[in-house]
Amino acid sequence: MPSELVDLLFDKQYPPAQAWREYLKLTQSECAEKLGMSQPAYLKLEASEKPTTRLATALDINEEQLDC
Repeated sequence: MPSELVDLLFDKQYPPAQAWREYLKLTQSECAEKLGMSQPAYLKLEASEKPTTRLATALDINEEQLDC
């Protein structure tokens, strides 16, 4: 796991989806567009406790990578 991602997850205490998104330098709007949803809807998805396949798809990562 890259050190920048570890910093976001543990030092800044970001939720896994947000940490991955920021590490990958994607905006919420870009991820929302990939999923065909609004940015506010994406924000709710990103803030959810349970990782989803849709979220992993938006970030182009494996769902297991959201399980931190």
